[in-house]
Amino acid sequence: MNVYYYRLLLSSGRVRAGITQLSVERDSSARMWLEKNFDAVVLSLVRLPGWLAESQRSISQLVKPSIRPAELAGMLRDLGVMTSSGIPIMEALRAVANEVGQGSATNAAKLARRLLEELDAGASLSDGVARYPDAFPETVRNLVMIGDETGTMDKMLMEAADHVERISKMTADTRQALIYPGFVFSAIFAAGGFWIYYVIPNLSDLFKQMNADLPPLTIAVMAGSEWLIAHMGLMLGLMAVAAFVLWVTWRYSRPFRRMIHYGLHRVPIARTIMNSSGLAFFTEYMALLIRAGVDMVSSLQVMERAMRDEYYRDRIIAIRQVLERGDRISSAMRQVGGFPSMMVRMIAVGEETGTLDSQFGRLSSEYSTRLQRLITNLSEVIKPVVVLLAGGMFVFLIVALLLPVYDLVKQAIASPQF
Repeated sequence: MNVYYYRLLLSSGRVRAGITQLSVERDSSARMWLEKNFDAVVLSLVRLPGWLAESQRSISQLVKPSIRPAELAGMLRDLGVMTSSGIPIMEALRAVANEVGQGSATNAAKLARRLLEELDAGASLSDGVARYPDAFPETVRNLVMIGDETGTMDKMLMEAADHVERISKMTADTRQALIYPGFVFSAIFAAGGFWIYYVIPNLSDLFKQMNADLPPLTIAVMAGSEWLIAHMGLMLGLMAVAAFVLWVTWRYSRPFRRMIHYGLHRVPIARTIMNSSGLAFFTEYMALLIRAGVDMVSSLQVMERAMRDEYYRDRIIAIRQVLERGDRISSAMRQVGGFPSMMVRMIAVGEETGTLDSQFGRLSSEYSTRLQRLITNLSEVIKPVVVLLAGGMFVFLIVALLLPVYDLVKQAIASPQF
């Protein structure tokens, strides 16, 4: 996928400029695509560098996502229902493209129109979907490709819709569990900022005017506040640079991602969450691929591209290499390690009885339920911890700042009046 900056001379005489991403290998192919789709003459065409193109896609997706998961699931389900009733995929896409919400075209309609342009240019649906990786996740792209190859597009679209809805639900549950601690931490930081910028400087001036004898803790807090105010711009700049460097390293360095994922798999609470989410995704996706008739080696190859957890991606690669030597998947999983014994035994039973897709489906449901229960329990545990942190901060401020003020008031009352 390449990103181009273009300037076009339209048939109306106007000049149009913009940025587009195209799944082409040569610039000449991009030039032909632009001239055909816009009925224009290409004045200039510049391929953006890989890192700049990737940054542009990431920022645009972060600022304004092309389509939300719920909208994508609804679009896929509509297409699946229409194609299952005998409507051609082109007509189904036109029906979705004509949808209007709140007086304007919906995100699904805009995406359907772009897909229609790809299909009108001679691409298949899987090729068109592959050209919009920011809108269609890896799992959806692979399922659509399987539908194109096996002639079961309606079934694969419905499977993709179900998959997107399940993943969206897990993500929504996780966000909902983090709303309360996120709100409390935001309130704590806001209160801390108010004390640093307004309360502490005023108290510091009061103490200096009265020549108060302050305890070491109060002196340290006031010195820290002064240092933060003096260097706040530098600190914010360094934090922004560090966040950008971490983001770039995470996105482009697989060894860095592997180090982080392996580290999380060793931390007690994070390990449980990573195991449950990784196994839920692995088993659900394998059930989908096996039901679609994809052989085991090809399914694992697809899983290598779809799996984001480097810990399990390395194990999937190792399992595929064992399978290519003629072994069974349950035996390969036992040799590679990292998978629960219950899971390995159920998969072995599925291989013996020919119900491997059902076993993966049961495992997917079980690990999804465990993940949801874990997140719910974790959110309940986090709440008292957050309350304790907020209370601890309040007590610290009282001891460091308010008690010296109380001592000054007592001294003023006890001093003789003239």
